[in-house]
Amino acid sequence: MKKIFVILLCLRCISSYAEDGYRLWLRYDNVDDAKLLVQYQHAITGIQLNAVSPTLQVAKEELIKDLQGLLDKKIVEQKTTANGTIVGGTPASSVEIQNFFSEKEMDGLGEEGFIIRTASLESKNVIFIAAKSDVGVLYGVFYFLRLLQTHQQISKLTITSIPKIKLRLLNHWDNLNRTVERGYAGFSIWNWHTLPDYIDQRYIDYARANASIGINGTVLTNVNANSLVLTKDYLIKVKALADVFRPYGIKVYLTARFSSPIEIGHLETADPLDSAVQQWWKQKADEIYSYIPDFGGFLVKANSEGQPGPQDYGRSHADGSNMLADALGPHNGIVIWRAFVYSHETPTDRFKQAYEEFKPLDGEFRKNVLVQVKNGPIDFQPREPFSPLFGAMPQTPLMIEFQITQEYLGQSTHLVYEASLFKEVLNADPDSYRDEDGKGSTVAKVIDGSLDHHELSGIAGVSNIGNDINWTGHPFGQANWYAFGRIAWDYNLSAVGIADEWIRQTFSNNQNFVNTIKKIMIASREAVVNYMTPLGLHHIMGFGNHYGPAPWYDKAPRADWNPVYFHRADSIGIGFDRTAAGSDALAQYKPGVAKQFENLSTCPEKFLLWFHHVPWTYKLKSGRNLWNELCYKYNEGVDTARWMQSIWEKMRNHVDAQRFNEVKMLLNIQVKEAVWWRNACLLYFQTYSKMPIPAQYEKPDHTLEYYESLKFPYAPGNG
Repeated sequence: MKKIFVILLCLRCISSYAEDGYRLWLRYDNVDDAKLLVQYQHAITGIQLNAVSPTLQVAKEELIKDLQGLLDKKIVEQKTTANGTIVGGTPASSVEIQNFFSEKEMDGLGEEGFIIRTASLESKNVIFIAAKSDVGVLYGVFYFLRLLQTHQQISKLTITSIPKIKLRLLNHWDNLNRTVERGYAGFSIWNWHTLPDYIDQRYIDYARANASIGINGTVLTNVNANSLVLTKDYLIKVKALADVFRPYGIKVYLTARFSSPIEIGHLETADPLDSAVQQWWKQKADEIYSYIPDFGGFLVKANSEGQPGPQDYGRSHADGSNMLADALGPHNGIVIWRAFVYSHETPTDRFKQAYEEFKPLDGEFRKNVLVQVKNGPIDFQPREPFSPLFGAMPQTPLMIEFQITQEYLGQSTHLVYEASLFKEVLNADPDSYRDEDGKGSTVAKVIDGSLDHHELSGIAGVSNIGNDINWTGHPFGQANWYAFGRIAWDYNLSAVGIADEWIRQTFSNNQNFVNTIKKIMIASREAVVNYMTPLGLHHIMGFGNHYGPAPWYDKAPRADWNPVYFHRADSIGIGFDRTAAGSDALAQYKPGVAKQFENLSTCPEKFLLWFHHVPWTYKLKSGRNLWNELCYKYNEGVDTARWMQSIWEKMRNHVDAQRFNEVKMLLNIQVKEAVWWRNACLLYFQTYSKMPIPAQYEKPDHTLEYYESLKFPYAPGNG
């Protein structure tokens, strides 16, 4: 009995120190650089923060608790300023801040910006964390804690940080039954059954994580919406979540099913020009705001993939969104209307449909409507050119939608750092294509409102969060959540710099480890493009679940759900001709962009098969013909995946055993699936090219028939 007790006690000790990933990047353990720790301990002796609001109370608790963890010392609240005091607050909550900072300086921060500054106050060395608003103080607190986590110098701080985009939202594709459409990290974290009475600690930790990277809104429910979430019973549950999130500066939004007046309102129509329908939505908005006074608004998917919408009644997207905007307007709510639309019938090139439906409506939307556009014109592919809608609707505020969850990027078993994808699109110039230097009229300047002088601006990321212990399934999936928040706050931050921050906070400040893992992360996105969809191939994943390669698939109920629709391989070549000789989708871009893309010799090779049907014998810049270049790219992707695997193996001594083994196993899966992708695609495309796979490359270990026979009825992600 005594021996069993000792074993159990030891197991309990081990589990209490296990690194299971739950803490994300909010790991406030002792600073492990002895010299730096002494400097921090000397520079920080206590805090002075008057917690006159729930948000300032959160900021104060974070400072005290997290500094005590980082500095291995007790942090005391000080009533009078002493050497090493952190003075936090707003002009309204702190006399010291009111006296030290000018009104002009505070007003310049807006509603969420902050200042972190080391200064002398009454002959005492202090660190100010100041903002105009309480939530600005909270953002400043998390920023300051990040400086310590990442071992930065704090003796001469002069930091001013203001978000470039107003609405920075996570979109949860979570259903009321707790399944998650395109979710790969378990079930939904929202337990509607136990709400509103049971508040899971995970809700609070979710809010902390989002606040730490500046995310200020969350859409709780799937864009393929369920009307029930707008009923009283569910609104009471939503209120409970809103109450948890409010101190962290996070507003809740809901998806509104356009047919709700029929389904829960018992009307005979949902026509947006019908007065009874308009009145129903106004009353529903009043009811929502009676529970949640700071409710953010509605996200709507309408007339796409079978969802109901205003076109069912011969009305436009503007008619539908404006009706909802009028209902929310008196409460300062907004409507986010998704531009991901394509006819339920099979029309022309799917690439063109969002532009064709929304461009003519420019200027017809209410001021509290944002049109939410996917980053590319198809559907969150590993690489897409930017949507031609960016730069095409100057009278309408556009909001960009990225997908953090890796629906088409290997799902949660592949290590793919998405910051480079975000940056590639945001830096693209919709007037004259560039994606490297970020100058000119970039997509980022379209969505932040500065290009066309819009007050309302927004960016959304489809969440990769579930109820897995580590939140995102893959430990490195956390980096994409983190990177989205950081880029949403400041799109000028680099993918490399954000990776550096995340690694230091999540794993270690060991410089060799940081530099090595950064290389893996930065290489990972191009690797997945190469072993899945090189040279502009797109949407050749398995039908329905989008898991694995299926370039041969042609049995979907509509043409543009088939991979063969997108790659169009034949005996002559491969790729989708979107020039004037083909679908003419290129005409939707500005002349400078269209001119570059329409010419085979000037089209960036990474987009070649997006816009051209290219002969197998066409010579690329490498000197290889198209077939040999495809073989090269697919093998390069596999080689990079194997390189990532070998590099990770060498990091064993720098990472805790639990997370090391998790990533090791997942990288093993990734390598196997990279090989699968390469073999299946090359064998299939070879049936058209009739060319051999060059001798220097590894030969497929199975036949094409074998790969075509594989079935995955239980692959995750269908919801």
